[in-house]
Amino acid sequence: MRSLECLVGHEFPQPEPDRLPQVEIVVPVRDEERDLAPSIRRLVSYLAGRFPFRAVVTIADNGSTDGTWAAAQALAAELHGVGAVRLERPGRGNALRSVWSASRADVLAYMDVDLSTDLNALLPLVAPLLSGHSDLAIGTRLARGARVVRGPRREAISRCYNVLLHATLGAGFSDAQCGFKAVRSDVARALLPLVEDNGWFFDTELLVLAEHNGLRIHEVEVDWVDDPDSRVDIAATARDDLKGVWRMRRHLAHGGGRLSETVAAAVLRERPAGPAPAASPGRAVRRATMSRLGKVLRYATVSAIATVTSLTVLGVLVATGTLTAGWANVVATAVGTIPSFEFNRRWVWGKEGRRSLRAEVGPFCALSFAGLALSTGAVSLAAAWAAHAGLGAPGRTAAAEVASIATFGSLWIAQYLVLDRVLFQPAVLSRP
Repeated sequence: MRSLECLVGHEFPQPEPDRLPQVEIVVPVRDEERDLAPSIRRLVSYLAGRFPFRAVVTIADNGSTDGTWAAAQALAAELHGVGAVRLERPGRGNALRSVWSASRADVLAYMDVDLSTDLNALLPLVAPLLSGHSDLAIGTRLARGARVVRGPRREAISRCYNVLLHATLGAGFSDAQCGFKAVRSDVARALLPLVEDNGWFFDTELLVLAEHNGLRIHEVEVDWVDDPDSRVDIAATARDDLKGVWRMRRHLAHGGGRLSETVAAAVLRERPAGPAPAASPGRAVRRATMSRLGKVLRYATVSAIATVTSLTVLGVLVATGTLTAGWANVVATAVGTIPSFEFNRRWVWGKEGRRSLRAEVGPFCALSFAGLALSTGAVSLAAAWAAHAGLGAPGRTAAAEVASIATFGSLWIAQYLVLDRVLFQPAVLSRP
């Protein structure tokens, strides 16, 4: 667990005498001099008038170069239950890790300084954690009941990112990057040593690890209004997130990200007594659907990679005159089959261990070349029919292309079904 030795200055919030806070809310900030005071005053007012639990607020300044730190110190001196912490290094994850590691509250939460999320969602966010119903809680802007005001570009990016998480990491939660989350302190102590990222990917990594270890994530549909003056660098964030997804996929595939048996047992032992979460058929169906969609998306990606590989080889062989077009097509198909087999086997269907020449490699190659033969035959028949019908060059070309697309689409679906239900189906152990 990291200590607070990296802090440049700190003034921790003071709860009521002899009464520890039940909830600590961290507000990470960097160069937010203008918005800081109005937002903190609004948050403190809400906590004093409408929040039933003992709560404190910590402003976590991570690397500001403007007057944010001075404003944070002034607020901490003026407002009861508000503290300020300054870290030299930037990074939302770094700020949350440092403050959460030192907190004495039962539940640790954070929210963005612009308060884009309606504060009325705070109570339903933390209540399931204090009662023992759940281990982590997130605000979601992507659930059906959420009310969101933001531009189509950000909406599309957010949805695509979460689809990517479902497809690559098997995530079951609906919104990874909403700046409105909470976690029980004992769960945070267990998970933080496993989290490597200190930037924007911190949220995603924390949630994936929690789910990977069987912890319960509660989702709260929120009302959310986009901040038009957001300073988030979307391109840089997207790049770092993609790197993080790739790193986590490899890490989890090799058995990483697991809590030790001792730590896992401690988390379960420290879980407050409370009602067990009710089963949610809707959530189970959604997770199953997203898992299937993720597999199809990975399969489509592999098909694209194999196609690009085959076309590249075909172009080189034809352009250099190494082989005739027909034989070049055969060789190109054979070369494209190699990455197709490996990626489909390991990435799409998650098969490990030795490859079976008889049960996997041979049938897969047969499928690929059978598809080539059927596609070639369909195109030839369509071209012959068009010529017999007296169609001109445009008509013959259109007939050949329609036949090629229709055959490819049918074979693509058929091959997916064969791979999913026969070739790469998990082995079923027979009973003794």
